[in-house]
Amino acid sequence: MKSASMPILLALLMVVSSLAGCVFEDDGSGSDDEVLAVFNYSPSSNIRTGDVITFDASSSTPSNGLTYRWDFDEDGAIDETGRSTTWHYDSSGTKIIELTVSDGSKSNTLTKELTIAEATAIPPTADIAQYADSEDCSDEDIDENTNIVLWICEMDKSMTDRDISATTTVTLDASSSEPGDSSQYITEWNWDLDPSTDKDNDGDSENDVDFSGETIDWSNVEPGEYEVNLNILNSVGMTDSDSIKVYVSYAGQWSDFEIGGNTSGNAQTLDFDMNIVYDKDKGNTIRKAVGELTYPQQDGDCTPVFVGATNCRAKLDIYAFNEEDEEAKNTSDTGLDQRADGDDCDEENNDCIHLTLSSYMFTDTESTYGDGDWVLQIRNEKVNDLQVESFIIRLHYK
Repeated sequence: MKSASMPILLALLMVVSSLAGCVFEDDGSGSDDEVLAVFNYSPSSNIRTGDVITFDASSSTPSNGLTYRWDFDEDGAIDETGRSTTWHYDSSGTKIIELTVSDGSKSNTLTKELTIAEATAIPPTADIAQYADSEDCSDEDIDENTNIVLWICEMDKSMTDRDISATTTVTLDASSSEPGDSSQYITEWNWDLDPSTDKDNDGDSENDVDFSGETIDWSNVEPGEYEVNLNILNSVGMTDSDSIKVYVSYAGQWSDFEIGGNTSGNAQTLDFDMNIVYDKDKGNTIRKAVGELTYPQQDGDCTPVFVGATNCRAKLDIYAFNEEDEEAKNTSDTGLDQRADGDDCDEENNDCIHLTLSSYMFTDTESTYGDGDWVLQIRNEKVNDLQVESFIIRLHYK
């Protein structure tokens, strides 16, 4: 009696034999590539009835093997196909555009709202008011007609506060913006204080809403360089934008204070803390930081050890350290006969020495020192203490 499984086994052997030497290839239909619908349109704003709009879905993924189905009138039917296409609207209002892409097995849909204005609509004109302080912290006139330029001046700092932490308030005024024509009016004033960052993830980094209003007070602004964008919308759905640079610089002065003498074999020091910003991606880059030290060439309390002795000749220096406590620069090589920096230096009685840190020192490269928390240090290597006339730190962002 034959086994019942024998015919089945013989049939399988014949199939395997007939397929010997064949190679199976993956046709890609089972790909795990993400299917994602992405599209842009042009013009991207201020579209009127009758305007031809170009829609482009070339950023959808994957880049090949997709079908594109466009629905422009919210009826669920396919109005156009293809990676790019055009459309126009004969009526105004809010329109919903729907794109569906498919690779044959997976699909993805993206919808966007588009505002269509009447053919007679006129765009508004956005305008941010420019202004500047009349003088800097040295009573020097500021000549500026393009940017907002402000100084924070702390010219009577206490020695118990050797940290630069002051901020200011920047007024942003868009009241001179125009609505378009006399029948229209502005409905929204939106301010983006960081146009390099897309905080609302809508693909446009310059339209985030940090503040709203025709005129706003931007408070707690630290020394730095900023760009501000204004986006306005009028009553017929038309938009416009404007931008302006804001520069906030700083000066702080400490006057009439004492630094001890080197009586223990170690230099006596006083540290002054400051935050330095150099962020090229955000366009916030300091131009220079300057320490200005003025002190008497000889302290009145010092007694010469003998006639003609020079032990009473004072010599103070400024040292700069970065956030990693690396010494970046100092004034120790400046000779006593060269300490006459500044137009107002009393060279007969005082030494005046400046330490300037240029912007390149704050870039983040192997040969420079980066930004962040820096220290300017006054150092006394001499034995005698000294009554210092003044120390000024200036942070120039413009």
